Amino acid sequence: NSGIRALVIAPTRELAEQIHNAFETLGQKTRLRSVAVYGGVGINPQIQKLRRADIVVACPGRLLDHIGRRTADLRNLEVLVLDEADHMFDMGFFPDIRRIFLSVPQSRQTLLFFATMPAAIRRLANDVLRDPITVEIGTSV
Repeated sequence: NSGIRALVIAPTRELAEQIHNAFETLGQKTRLRSVAVYGGVGINPQIQKLRRADIVVACPGRLLDHIGRRTADLRNLEVLVLDEADHMFDMGFFPDIRRIFLSVPQSRQTLLFFATMPAAIRRLANDVLRDPITVEIGTSV
C-alpha cells in the first residue's frame, strides 16, 4: 500500500458512513480499501484500518486527531473531496478544514460539493484551488 490516495471530508458521521459504504459497494471488484474515520468511537481500530486504506472518508475533528498522531499518511494523496462544504461551514469546521489543507500535498485534485455557496466557501475555494471550474446544476434565476 502506498498510503491514502483519496480523502473525502464529510460533516457528519452518518454521511461519512454512507459514503464509505458506497465506496465498499462500488469497489468490491477492486483492491481499493476504504475506511470511515470519525469521533465517538474507538480510535485504535481506525488506526489499524488506516494503515491499509487507499480511500479515507473522514469527519474533520477525528481526521485532525489522526494527522496529529501521524496515523494518517497523506503524502501520496491524489484527490481531496469536501462534501457538503456549506454544512461544514455552518457547523464551524472551516478552521479545521484549513488545517487539513496544510497537511496534504499541493499537487492534488480538489473537489468541493455544496448546495449553496456563501462568501466564506468562495474565499476558501479561491485560497486553495488552482484554476477552479464551477459547475452549477439546477440553479434558479
